[in-house]
Amino acid sequence: MKDASENVPPSEASSALSNAIRDVKNGFADRDDVVVDMREAHRMRLELMAAELAPVFADVPSDMDNFDFAISSGLQPRLWIDAVSHVAMGRDRRTFRFVRDTRLGRVVLAESTDLKTVAAQVTRYVAERIVEHQRMMDGSEVDIAPGFAERAGSKMEHALEAAPRSKLLSALLTTLAVTAGGALVGLIFAIVLFWDRLLAMKITF
Repeated sequence: MKDASENVPPSEASSALSNAIRDVKNGFADRDDVVVDMREAHRMRLELMAAELAPVFADVPSDMDNFDFAISSGLQPRLWIDAVSHVAMGRDRRTFRFVRDTRLGRVVLAESTDLKTVAAQVTRYVAERIVEHQRMMDGSEVDIAPGFAERAGSKMEHALEAAPRSKLLSALLTTLAVTAGGALVGLIFAIVLFWDRLLAMKITF
């Protein structure tokens, strides 16, 4: 009995493989088109945000070089404000997300589909960084408490710092209590042990 594959002419087998390769390539091309379209849509909206913030960027003192104000390329374009904060688009391609990387992780400083709302928060952030820089250059203590979720991060840091001190105090009090209790038990044991001698000494006196 002959194998069924022997009945298929080589030209037809080659044609079937070519068709399959063409279908796979078309599938990849379609997915690439979707990715490109998403990236271009994100970039276009970020360019609108950059245009809204252009007057703010222009007013930043020339001696401050810690701001970026540039749109990066890649699968997910981002409008960088400085080295730790940027504006990106949400998965719905309509929501602007202004985020900052901190020691406690990434925090969302503003999130809205309204461009002007997020632009106002970015402007506030830039203003805070400028004032902090000026105070530092003047030799003043930087005591500005930036807004947004950064305040929550600061409180969390203080809580984390206070936790070891609280544990240390609790351990110290526990040690003192155990020591005092041990001394009291020892004293009672000594009185019971030497009670006869103490009683004899009392009678003698």
